[in-house]
Amino acid sequence: MQYKRFYYLIKLQYLGFRYHGWQKQPDVLTVEHMLNKTLNYVLEGKRFKAIAAGRTDAMVSVNQTYAELFIYEDKLELNTFLDLFNKNLPQDIRCLSIEETTADFNIIQHPKVKEYLYFFCVKEKMHPFCAPFMVNLQEDLDIELMKTGAKLFEGEHDFYSFAFRPNPETQTEGKIEVCELSINSIYTANFFPDTSYVLKVVGEGFKRQQIRLMMGALIDLGRHKIDLKQLGQIIDGRNKIKLEHIAQASGLILNSVKLKY
Repeated sequence: MQYKRFYYLIKLQYLGFRYHGWQKQPDVLTVEHMLNKTLNYVLEGKRFKAIAAGRTDAMVSVNQTYAELFIYEDKLELNTFLDLFNKNLPQDIRCLSIEETTADFNIIQHPKVKEYLYFFCVKEKMHPFCAPFMVNLQEDLDIELMKTGAKLFEGEHDFYSFAFRPNPETQTEGKIEVCELSINSIYTANFFPDTSYVLKVVGEGFKRQQIRLMMGALIDLGRHKIDLKQLGQIIDGRNKIKLEHIAQASGLILNSVKLKY
């Protein structure tokens, strides 16, 4: 028996600090597991499938992203569903909106621009409440040099050295539209340090842990472990330099996903 299928696009946000990433895995708590568990409850056991626009690593948060939802048998009443869905989701996951789409739409293959933010502070120990949002580097860093280094990532490059465990088939060429480091004025709280910093990276596609590897290289630059010339050599994928410094995940936020039409 063939069931009719209905297609929906849901917009989501979540705090990733207590989750072991997006993808469902045995014996650990993940965002996908909680999303599916809630969907199974509110849809009263009806058949469904949800596919994310991209996966996030453990402790990485998302301010806005998308997932495609397939529902079998019955069409949703969208306003009722949205309220019921949010009521039953855990408090660190929220559905921002839901809209109907078509069978022609594919969340994985559809072109999209992603904006990532990486937050950090330096020197003094930060308030513990900051832990889900930023990384505390209790040392002096050459912030001005890091700002200069960040701009080197902009443009078209072979990001081989910033692809986690690439294989011969991995496509490592890409384009970064924006890469800039500045004083953080995007997210604030009364328990944040007086001064914190944010790396903003915007592009169409990123490899697993690419932003964290980029941030690790910039931290090494700020520590004067490498210089601008060496950073440029790392960015040139022809050199195939293996990087060991992956910045902590908790400072990373997928800030937005924009679908291109």
